[in-house]
Amino acid sequence: MSLTTALILAGLAGLIGIGVGYVFRWLVSLGQKGSVDLQIKQMLLDAREEAKKVVAEAEKKVATLENELREELRAKEEASVSKEERLGQKEQYLDKRQLDIDKEAERIKGQIEEIKKIKERADALLVERQKAVEGAAKLTEEEAKEELLKTVEKNHEEDMLVRIQKLEIDGKERLEAKAREILTTAIHRMGNSVHAEVLTTAIPLPNEELKGKIIGKEGRNIRAFERATGVDVLVDETPGMITLSCFDPVRRQVARVALENLIVDQRIQPARIEDAVEKAKDEIARVMKEKAEAAAYECGIQGIDPRLLAILGRLYFRTSYGQNVMQHSIEMSHVAGMIAQELGADVKVAKAGALFHDIGKAVDHAVQGTHVEIGRRILEKFGMDKRVIQAMQSHHEEYPYETMESVIVQVADAISGGRPGARRDSIENYLKRLTELENIATSFPGVEKAYAIQAGREVRIFVKPDQISDLQAQDLARNIAMRVENEMKYPGEVKINVIRETRTIEFAR
Repeated sequence: MSLTTALILAGLAGLIGIGVGYVFRWLVSLGQKGSVDLQIKQMLLDAREEAKKVVAEAEKKVATLENELREELRAKEEASVSKEERLGQKEQYLDKRQLDIDKEAERIKGQIEEIKKIKERADALLVERQKAVEGAAKLTEEEAKEELLKTVEKNHEEDMLVRIQKLEIDGKERLEAKAREILTTAIHRMGNSVHAEVLTTAIPLPNEELKGKIIGKEGRNIRAFERATGVDVLVDETPGMITLSCFDPVRRQVARVALENLIVDQRIQPARIEDAVEKAKDEIARVMKEKAEAAAYECGIQGIDPRLLAILGRLYFRTSYGQNVMQHSIEMSHVAGMIAQELGADVKVAKAGALFHDIGKAVDHAVQGTHVEIGRRILEKFGMDKRVIQAMQSHHEEYPYETMESVIVQVADAISGGRPGARRDSIENYLKRLTELENIATSFPGVEKAYAIQAGREVRIFVKPDQISDLQAQDLARNIAMRVENEMKYPGEVKINVIRETRTIEFAR
């Protein structure tokens, strides 16, 4: 066999193998196709069976829901029918009630008309009867009444006068006895001792060497202290003591606190003196506020504006005829409360009116007008009750007595100030003269502040250097002196000391 034949046979064999493989593969694929078709048909049959079951269950549920809805609808229809029946019954009942009400209203209207007719007939009969009586007596009703009164008055004039006099005497005696009883009780319950305010304050020194520090080189420290505080400093009168003298108790207390702090610090110089005085002013302001709050609490008065309390506290350092004004006001408040309780008046209004009756004295040196008028304006500004203002404004009879409480406050003022030893006229006149000296000095333009010192023998006046020149300062001193001579009465002479100085302050930072 040749190579060619072998190759041909091998090629034929390969072709036959390929053909046989293809036929075999075709047969295998036909078998698989038949199997897939059978599976698909089986799945279709299963799906149809499942669908029939689902449809059957759905139809069953629909039937159940339909029955439930029918039952629910039937129940609602029955409820609606029942409700309509009830509404119909109510409408019938309301219609019947309305008919009854209409009938009753018609009956009442008829009765009203009948009553009106009866009243008209009665009025007509009364008028006819009165006319008949007047015709028979030939007098009108007023004339008959007047005639009767004249007859009774004429026949019993003497008896009536005697009776009226007895009633007046008896009533006056009983009222006077009651008034004496009330006033005596109030005075007895408030029998407090009176503390006489002095015009000087003595400060002890740890050693005599401090006097030199307080005086300073060529007296500059003591001059700076007197200028800052407005008080006289007396160094050599008493060993181991320094005396502060001033008619204004607030200034004196500020000076006392400032000097005590400087003595403790022992670094006394003009700059530190000014700082100490400012701190002392703040401390005294705090003390005055505390005293005012304590006074209001003691008198049982609440809800007071803090700014009003700050003004009231100034009375703690103010005196009137030697009597402390704060203590006088507290005492008055208690007395007024006792009298108001006895007379049935408003106790709170009476006590508040008494406590604030002299509040104008706290600023009367800086504001024009009487202390009563100033006090009225202060209380009105801070919204005080109108009844309290009416109660306090009449204690010097500048305003008429508008309420019972205003009379009570005036009586309480007389009781507190009229007790033996309560006041001293000489001190009050002295303080008034010093205050007038300062007021005259400060009334001129360009004056910054003025202090009456040396018991009124000197007025120390500080002017604003940018407004008053040296030449104008001389004229100012002459004008003040002339006005003091013309307007005031005083023993001896008064020294007018005008001080002008310029300060320039810078800070190194």
